[in-house]
Amino acid sequence: MKTLAKWSVDDYHRMIQAGILRDRRVELLAGEIIEMSPETPIHYNTAKRGAKYLEDLLAGKADVRFNGPITLPDSEPEPDIAIVRLPESAYNNRHPEPDDIFWVVEVAKTSLKKDVDLKASIYATAGIQEYWVLDLSTRRIIVLREPQNSQYVTQQVIREGSIVPLAFPDIQVSVERILA
Repeated sequence: MKTLAKWSVDDYHRMIQAGILRDRRVELLAGEIIEMSPETPIHYNTAKRGAKYLEDLLAGKADVRFNGPITLPDSEPEPDIAIVRLPESAYNNRHPEPDDIFWVVEVAKTSLKKDVDLKASIYATAGIQEYWVLDLSTRRIIVLREPQNSQYVTQQVIREGSIVPLAFPDIQVSVERILA
């Protein structure tokens, strides 16, 4: 049996600074450097429009990051959308960390298994309270909440209506609009 070398977040940052990972679309997931799936046009457009929609809804309440890294204990994923604490300037010298993150959103067209298995485990382990997967193949949102023991205790599948984020009980996110 082979044992893979696991990389720390610091190792990963040093590789980035040294230019080792230049021109590579990778992310650090559970200590492994993983090639990111190529984005289909519908994946990119859904994530971009979703980020813009959430920016409008959360103006003055949160920073909505699009395709940017977040730093977790043994991972540095790049979720399609991350909703994080203000001020935005807090991230001039570092990426958002678990205490900064309200929730994350991944858009899945070809990456559903990785998003609901590996990434859900990584986000739950980091204590991120809420995680949404926009499943473009079946036009639904998988809402994961209550992280415990490296998994989310509650999972809800929503196809229409609205979602009220845990961190913002006064906000209603339209399922149809975010999947548009």
